[in-house]
Amino acid sequence: MSEANDNNRDQVKAERHQQRQQKVKEAVDARVAAASFEHGILMVITGNGKGKSTAGFGTVTRAVGHGKSAAVVQFIKGGWECGERNLLQKVGVPFVVMNTGFTWETQNRELDIAACEQTWQPAEKMLADPSIDLVLLDEITYMVAYHYLDLDRVLTALKNRPKHQHVIITGRGCHRSIIELADTVSEVQPIKHAFDAGIKAQPGFDY
Repeated sequence: MSEANDNNRDQVKAERHQQRQQKVKEAVDARVAAASFEHGILMVITGNGKGKSTAGFGTVTRAVGHGKSAAVVQFIKGGWECGERNLLQKVGVPFVVMNTGFTWETQNRELDIAACEQTWQPAEKMLADPSIDLVLLDEITYMVAYHYLDLDRVLTALKNRPKHQHVIITGRGCHRSIIELADTVSEVQPIKHAFDAGIKAQPGFDY
């Protein structure tokens, strides 16, 4: 008798689970059906946690894997060797690299502004090029925050880009005007970081 009761309880649980999952499926299907048009997505990946650039490069790799064209503009960290750049350039992804390293290393505002301008000019051309499906503007948020790059120039280029073109912006402290313009915004928050425990950045994992 006890075994029969257990079987009945298990059957009731299974039926309830199936009913809950069916409701979830119906809700998901309804949202998928409601998303009926396509256009280029502006995505912002910001916050103080690790992994923003990594997520951006992951999407670039995904796009290339689908036969899409992609381009990358790197601000701030260009002085470091970049594993993603080593790989993606081999499959034809163009890179523009600011190549001055971190701003606390140069300690020269005028040089940083000039380097930023030299990097932004080709970025503007990429954002106007209909042959490019995806543009990654890696760490550009710092350029706006430090007033190396005029916010209105960035907003204008983003607004006027080809309708199908996706753009990913990474970096801490993204300006609220860019966040408001974006279609998708993700914030990466730090819970723990190996560097705080004295573990240095390592090639193949951190860069």
